[in-house]
Amino acid sequence: MNIVLINPPHTAIGSRVPDDHLPPLGLLALGGPLLDAGHLVRLVDAEFGPMPLAALVRDALSGQPDCILIGHSGSTSAHPTALRIAQMIKAHAPATIVIYGGVFPTYHWRDILAETDVFDFIVRGEGEATIAALIGALERRGPLSEVHGIAFRDDLRRPFATQPAKTIANLDDYRVGWELIDHRRYSYWGGKRAVVMQFSRGCPHLCNYCGQRGFWTRWRHRDPKKFAQEIAWLHREHGVELINLADENPTVSKKAWRVFLDALIAENVPVLIVGSTRADDIVRDADILHLYRKAGVIRWLLGMENTDEQTLQLIRKGGSTSSDREAIRLLRQHGILSMATWVAGFEDEGFRDLWRGFRQLIAYDPDQIQALYVTPHRWTPFFRIARDRKVIQLDARLWDYKHQVLQMTRLKPWMLFFSVKLIELAVQSRPKALARILFHKDPEQRHSMRWYTQMGRRVWFREVWGFLVRDRRLEHGPTLAEFWGAPQDQEEESMTVVRPPRKPAAAPAVISPGA
Repeated sequence: MNIVLINPPHTAIGSRVPDDHLPPLGLLALGGPLLDAGHLVRLVDAEFGPMPLAALVRDALSGQPDCILIGHSGSTSAHPTALRIAQMIKAHAPATIVIYGGVFPTYHWRDILAETDVFDFIVRGEGEATIAALIGALERRGPLSEVHGIAFRDDLRRPFATQPAKTIANLDDYRVGWELIDHRRYSYWGGKRAVVMQFSRGCPHLCNYCGQRGFWTRWRHRDPKKFAQEIAWLHREHGVELINLADENPTVSKKAWRVFLDALIAENVPVLIVGSTRADDIVRDADILHLYRKAGVIRWLLGMENTDEQTLQLIRKGGSTSSDREAIRLLRQHGILSMATWVAGFEDEGFRDLWRGFRQLIAYDPDQIQALYVTPHRWTPFFRIARDRKVIQLDARLWDYKHQVLQMTRLKPWMLFFSVKLIELAVQSRPKALARILFHKDPEQRHSMRWYTQMGRRVWFREVWGFLVRDRRLEHGPTLAEFWGAPQDQEEESMTVVRPPRKPAAAPAVISPGA
């Protein structure tokens, strides 16, 4: 079949400001299996420009495709754009089959299929095996009800979901369709040729606000040596200089991660690695952090979420402020940058809480911070906790963690916004941070911090402009449950678990009497 993959233009400020763009890993991961099944596959990446929707639709339909697949990594905030694209496709080519996938449609499939008929199918959960089965069934005109992990409208036009798909037990069974992109167009970290990759999927921890935990269902990892070999191949064949890991937590297994580090070091390729992990894992790995740096790890984003112990207990983070501080110290000791995420907007926060959080951030002394806002997703347990809070932002495009979406009891939106902006400014411009930016002895680290500072400055001003001029908020909005619907935490896991078969135990040695 003739298939087009569409990466919608994202509306998030952070995606629009930098000159760098990263390839859409999720769509490329579907492209590999489809190419291997003999289909004609093409990617239209509308992030460049960004491409106007009319031009995007013309490009996508230019080869008269049989199917168009739409997906985006930021699927909640990208949903309005994906919906508009599907509407335009159906208006121009109603016979074209439109398939939609991602985290948001995985859980909101009932609402989407009930509200519009521009999406023919929704893929729920990870898509490599499911999309190949769905396209195969469409091509053979086979029974769609037998394809696990999809949703569509039945003969009575009612939303219907088949049985959940099974998790992919061996992630190396499916390859990424790297040939679908021109690697020269994609960069990160200030112009370095870059790609997004996954060593692992899922996370074993129970943070109740996480929108990814149940989507992947359980933690799994690729073969560490094969993963290192693929990175080396990307560098040698396509000049890739930087790997942005999309994993929620790649370092869960110290044993597997150590094998990967050793394998990548043995490949001897000058590739940098950035990603995110838990502070607990950094403290655990204090004895092998020198291997992290030797393998190319240059920055870890540490999901600290908050510097208040009571808040960490509320969201079931499972970490501690002491391990957070120690992780930052250890990373700096080994020449690895730390970025601390800090989340604001919890219901009862006041100026005193924000001041305490600021002081603790200064005590942590991270190289970079990323300030985010509480953004509850319907399928997470935290949604049930926050279900009665008022929504102040009805534009789903702004549910991107960079905009306040929920009302607070003690702070008006402008109070929280400017407090957060001042905290960002103070932390990033404190004397220690400026000294590292200007005089760090490692030129690679100096480049990294200067690039992030330049980008952050542009984003900071754009966010202030957006708050004052463009964005609109409600004073008396609906509750969270009224806006999105009933909590879905009972169906948080999107797939059924399949565990890889255990290797048979070796037969006991037979010892001969004369031995």
